Amino acid sequence: MRRAAVTALTLLAGAALAGPASAQAPGGPPPMVTVAKPVVRDVVEYDEFTGRFEAADSVEIRARVSGYLDKVTFRDGSLVKKGDPLVVIDRRPYKAALDQSQASVQSAQARLNFGQADLERAQSLQRTGNIAEQLVDQRRQAFITAKADQDNAEAALRNAQLNYDFTDIRAPLAGRIGRKLISEGNLVNANETLLTTIVSLDPIYFYFDVDERAFLTYSRTVLEQKKAGRDADYDALVGVTDERDPNRKAKLDFIDNRVDPSTGTIRVRAVVPNPDLFLVPGLFGKVKITGSLASRGILIPDEAIATDQDRRIVWTVGADGGVAPKVVRPGPKIDGYRLIRSGLDGTEAIVISGLQRVRPGGKVTPQRQDLPPSRP
Repeated sequence: MRRAAVTALTLLAGAALAGPASAQAPGGPPPMVTVAKPVVRDVVEYDEFTGRFEAADSVEIRARVSGYLDKVTFRDGSLVKKGDPLVVIDRRPYKAALDQSQASVQSAQARLNFGQADLERAQSLQRTGNIAEQLVDQRRQAFITAKADQDNAEAALRNAQLNYDFTDIRAPLAGRIGRKLISEGNLVNANETLLTTIVSLDPIYFYFDVDERAFLTYSRTVLEQKKAGRDADYDALVGVTDERDPNRKAKLDFIDNRVDPSTGTIRVRAVVPNPDLFLVPGLFGKVKITGSLASRGILIPDEAIATDQDRRIVWTVGADGGVAPKVVRPGPKIDGYRLIRSGLDGTEAIVISGLQRVRPGGKVTPQRQDLPPSRP
């Protein structure tokens, strides 16, 4: 019985040491792995940042005259054009004041006409010496006073006309309007009562913070592009957080005038066309900025990279099937592949599948495969 138990333990230990069925068995062929050459092509590196969308223009709608709210002509949350009617304040008191001012102008004009005619008669008599000099001066003073009264009445008329026009509140810009914040019949105080808000949507701004390293890199890239006479039709790609890759073209139009010493970042703004009005102020988003000019890049799948303590390695396969590790320095992900900054020259055959079957100093049976230029 004891001998049978020892035999069973020996068999179990042998099975554990043998490893998976796919590993190389003594005297058998080397394990099979998938091998491919890296994708070598011109690549452009990008830096990605997060930020927030903000309206290019926004306005709080307030009345410029006091009165009772008579009518609201907009629909909550609708799109409005510049000049569309929004709110009407009770116009009757202001119409009465306007009529009164118009009457005052007419009265002042009549006094001015009389004063002018009276002065002209006095000046005619003065030439013949039939009127005293003091009387001529009195009539000239009366004419000047009438002219001032007429100017004052016209100014009051213009003010009354403005107040009357201010009772009809219209959209100062195109965009999306908010909800009405006060109902009809309530008293509206001039320059105080908030009626609603409007934000513009197309184009929309995207604000984000860039660290010093990326800022310097991007500045040099722009200078090199200008020296080479290559101006891109866009500076950045912007998207929302649920999109895998930003794809909306944007132009950088503002960079703050100083780096924030407490954070080591600088505020940047991109202008994003928004013809479908999908983007709204307040959304979080992400932006990709060109971090380098086009250069030769070596791209491999992430699954081809193994970890050896604090190093990243890939397994290269020789003509005889022998494998050897190479230490690499990975970069950012581009078109579904990982950019290799150093360690490969692009001519090597590397293991892209079956890394668990590779043993240092061992051999493999390579199964060749060609990698596409990009992958999802």
